[in-house]
Amino acid sequence: MKRFFITGLLMALALAPMAALAHGHLDHAQPAVGSTVAAPKEVSLWFTEAIEAKFSSIVVQDAKGTAMQIGKAEVAADNKANLKIKVKPLLPGVYKVTWKILSVDTHRTQGSFSFTVAP
Repeated sequence: MKRFFITGLLMALALAPMAALAHGHLDHAQPAVGSTVAAPKEVSLWFTEAIEAKFSSIVVQDAKGTAMQIGKAEVAADNKANLKIKVKPLLPGVYKVTWKILSVDTHRTQGSFSFTVAP
């Protein structure tokens, strides 16, 4: 009995990192996380797995908290792991991007980062 418990525990520990990787996480973004860029016309996020657009969102805010996105986020036609949104003309300053997604494996994840628009 003790051997079965120890074997089960070791198997659970071995599989835990694989389960953690099953969720959709931010892989990279354009503008890049923490970057300083010329004013972009859209913000594009790539995740580690395909996402459900209907249940996913991107909010872009200026330093005052004003929403700068236009419309709703859309999944790219050529890459189901790419969520993007158009933005209003961005003046120089720091912008915060907050995202929430539902990946096709039905797990929700969220996060945020900032980028700076150069003068």
